[in-house]
Amino acid sequence: MDKGHSRQAGNAHVVWWTALVALCGCVLLAGCTSFMGQQEKRATAQLLPTVGSQARGTVSFVEHSDGVQVSYNLAGLPPDSDHALQVHERGDCNATDASSAGPVFAPAADRLKSGARVEGDLGNIHADSNGVATGFIVAPDVSLDGVRSVLQRAVIVHRDPIDPYAYPQRGTGPALACGLIRAQ
Repeated sequence: MDKGHSRQAGNAHVVWWTALVALCGCVLLAGCTSFMGQQEKRATAQLLPTVGSQARGTVSFVEHSDGVQVSYNLAGLPPDSDHALQVHERGDCNATDASSAGPVFAPAADRLKSGARVEGDLGNIHADSNGVATGFIVAPDVSLDGVRSVLQRAVIVHRDPIDPYAYPQRGTGPALACGLIRAQ
């Protein structure tokens, strides 16, 4: 009996140490996961004015589960005015009027037939009485990778706002500022 009791005590000791080591491993892995957790995908664009404009600033993109958060901080816009913020097909702002950026980004062009909003139409922004526009928009139809990626495309602030309910869409006027979207 003495031998059986000793063997049971030894087995309990091994089980206890195994459980302790497993628990410590789980705690360490949980700590590593939170410390080394999934990094957010980020991008930014430095917007520079087109000819005849004073508009400039930054637009940042952060991908979340519900879409891409587009934060903007722009100055030099006409006071108390609304403007369309759009992503265009090509990451080329070399033309003095930003026409080298091409059309508005629309990877699902077949949806245009039904009058749906184009993915590159991020929304309208408002400049205050000092010509400054700051805020954010959540864009659920774009991403920072894959076919809906806005990386290496141009983001443009236009003179006029866009009416998301108009079909067909009317123009947003000339570009006031343009910038290339680059990964951070």
